[in-house]
Amino acid sequence: MAKTGVSCKIGPSVLNADLAELHNESQRLLDSGADYLHLDVMDGHFVPNITFGHPVVKCLRKKIADAFFETHMMVSKPEQWIEPMADAGVDQYTFHVEPCNDVPFVCRKVREAGMKVGLALKPGTGVEAVQQYIDQADMILIMTVEPGFGGQKFMKDMMEKVQWLRQNYPDLDIEVDGGVGPTTIQACAEAGANMIVSGTAVIGAEDPGKVIATMRDIVEGQIQKCQLER
Repeated sequence: MAKTGVSCKIGPSVLNADLAELHNESQRLLDSGADYLHLDVMDGHFVPNITFGHPVVKCLRKKIADAFFETHMMVSKPEQWIEPMADAGVDQYTFHVEPCNDVPFVCRKVREAGMKVGLALKPGTGVEAVQQYIDQADMILIMTVEPGFGGQKFMKDMMEKVQWLRQNYPDLDIEVDGGVGPTTIQACAEAGANMIVSGTAVIGAEDPGKVIATMRDIVEGQIQKCQLER
């Protein structure tokens, strides 16, 4: 259950946008009510696809000065890209614990570089893999699809991880990413997710603002409901 201390934030993923129009697409999402941009960085090793890296993010930051940028680092060596992403103007550096040999070291380096720390879990990784590091993180990302591809089917059984985190860490920012949209947002909200990444459902909508507003209403309603139940 969500409790006081968290707020709803909607961060569209640009993964399925026209990347040749990244600036315009990103600005359109922000104008539609997005709270932040979720930028998927893939290296072709940790996941089979390749998207873009810090040079593209730096160019986007020059065009969009004020938005909150979260980079979701689907990379095999997260420590390698900390300084370049900080230089590119990233606000939050979210990396996967699976390929990481020294999670506290990477957390410390991310924070020293001036960015917030996000820790991400693949669907096959149990929540216990991140438990000992939660006090070093600003946010935990629970993947609700396998990382590396857009447009996948939402894995509802991942909500058990979200529920466990919310029950044990009531003020923690918990993000969900993968297959999240108007048809799956209720399950995310009820489990306790407050940071919502949505790609296809927002990017492909005729009215992205309406989709964002619908999801926000559901998440905020659940947060308020849980506050009243305390």
